[in-house]
Amino acid sequence: MAEATLTISSKNYSSWSLRGWLLCRMARLDFSEEMVDTSDATARQELLLLSPTVRVPRLIHGRVQVWDTLAIAEYLNEIFPDAGLYPEDIAARSHCRSISGEMHSGFYNLCSALPMNLKARHQSFKIFSGARPDVERIKVIWHECLDAYGGPFLFGAKPSVADAMYAPVCTRFRTYAVQLEDRLQPYMETILDWAPMKEWTEGALAEPDEIVELEVEF
Repeated sequence: MAEATLTISSKNYSSWSLRGWLLCRMARLDFSEEMVDTSDATARQELLLLSPTVRVPRLIHGRVQVWDTLAIAEYLNEIFPDAGLYPEDIAARSHCRSISGEMHSGFYNLCSALPMNLKARHQSFKIFSGARPDVERIKVIWHECLDAYGGPFLFGAKPSVADAMYAPVCTRFRTYAVQLEDRLQPYMETILDWAPMKEWTEGALAEPDEIVELEVEF
C-alpha cells in the first residue's frame, strides 16, 4: 500500500496537478493517485470537504496534508533532502526558489491564453497581445538559467523544482506552436522527453475527453 495519496484532477488539462505529481516523482515518494472529476457536482463537493479552497494537487502523507504546490515542494524537500529538489549552492537555490515563485504567482495572461491541453496540437496560433510579455519573460528566465548553469535542465544536469514548475509551460509551447530560439527548443524537448513527463502524457492521452479542468491555483 502506498504511503501517500496525491489528489489531482485532469492529466490533460490541469497544469498544477502535473507540477505536484512531478515533485512527488522527483522526491521518489511512494504515492497513489486519487483522480477527482471536478465536472461532477458530487465529486466537487467531496473535494470541497477535502480542501476548503478546492485546490489540487493535494498531498496526504501520514498526518500531513499539503495542498499548495510550492508548499508540497518545500515539504518534500524537508523530508527527502537527498532527492535534490533544489540546487546545493545557496545562490542557485535562491534563484531556483525565485523563478519557481514567479511561476506560482504570475503569468495569468499566459495561463488564460494558452491553456494546457496535451491532446491538442496547433500548426500555428496567434497569441493575444496581453500574453506576449509572459511568453517573453519565460524565455528570458530560461535563457538566464541555461546560460548560468549549463543545462540541459534549468539548474544543470538534474531536474529541480523549477523544471517541475515550468514543465506545463513546455506543453503549452508545444501545443500552440510557440517559436523558440537558441537553447530554448532543446530545453523544451528535454522536459517533454523526461521519463516522468512521458508517463504523465501517456495518462493524459488515455483520459476520457469529458473530464473538465479545474485550474484554481493561479
